[in-house]
Amino acid sequence: MTAENARAGSAVPDVAAVTAALQIARRAPSLHNSQPWRLIFDGKRLHLHSDPDRSLPMADPDGRQQVISCGAMLHHTRTAFAANGWHTDVVRLPDPARPRYLAALAFRPWPDPPERIRNQARIIGRRYSDRLPMDAPDGWDALLPGVTEVARACEITLDDLPDSVRERLAAASDQAEAMRRFDQPYQSELRWWTGHFDPAEGIPPTALATAAEAGRVPVRREFPTAPGSTRRTMAEDHARLLALSSSDDGPAHWLRTGEALSAVLLECTGAGLSTCPLTHITELPAARRVIAALLPGHLRPQVVVRVGMAPEPDPVPPTPRLPIEDILTITTD
Repeated sequence: MTAENARAGSAVPDVAAVTAALQIARRAPSLHNSQPWRLIFDGKRLHLHSDPDRSLPMADPDGRQQVISCGAMLHHTRTAFAANGWHTDVVRLPDPARPRYLAALAFRPWPDPPERIRNQARIIGRRYSDRLPMDAPDGWDALLPGVTEVARACEITLDDLPDSVRERLAAASDQAEAMRRFDQPYQSELRWWTGHFDPAEGIPPTALATAAEAGRVPVRREFPTAPGSTRRTMAEDHARLLALSSSDDGPAHWLRTGEALSAVLLECTGAGLSTCPLTHITELPAARRVIAALLPGHLRPQVVVRVGMAPEPDPVPPTPRLPIEDILTITTD
């Protein structure tokens, strides 16, 4: 069911419209491109669940990052439906007895969504995680208020971290990696999802940095390095570092963090910037405390995001995604 059908007064999208929206939304970012979501459409509502078979128990033992990933999928999904003429009313965590049931979406026609939302839906296909060194983002002071506001709309605080704390963050990043360097279960899990043999999931070699490129990005997760020549030759990384934080910890805050992450990434991509979410420095308590000490109040840091400029466009192939039939179940007759 198209936007024209919605304008004609249909109460809910049909299966074709749901499938079309999720073809776009499935580009949402997730930890190691694990795509840990499952959706069920019952003919009236769309239900979002986390998938226990796509969890990463070594990197994410409490499932926090899986819920954040699903929150990004939720925001991408709402954006894709809105661009096609459907407003979504969301009930988050609708059943406390089913913790993997994260959201229920009900629909009503939205004949004239703002052009900004349509633009965000178009931008979804352009966003990618840029793990290479970046130049400083042009016009950042003018862009920051809008980026901060889209996070605040999701009840998440965004802090643009000053350059003076970069060394402390780099040290926290190094510490997190050092604590994991000889953790064989963690390393095995990381290698399994990196350069994955399945063409529909994981992080392909084209999305990884070479050893020389990675060495110039002080705040990064240590992935296996990619072969090939250096693509960016700047002496060091000049990306801004943003912290997304919540007032407390728990699935509700993690889900909202993912929604805010999606909104921030799309806002930055629409401004012509490159982005890369970082979660490794919020995985371990010691590194997380370092970030919390840099923030005002008593916030709980959830994700750090690098934002910068690619010096020239890079023809990076899109990372793979699971077929729509692997993430969507239709239960309507």
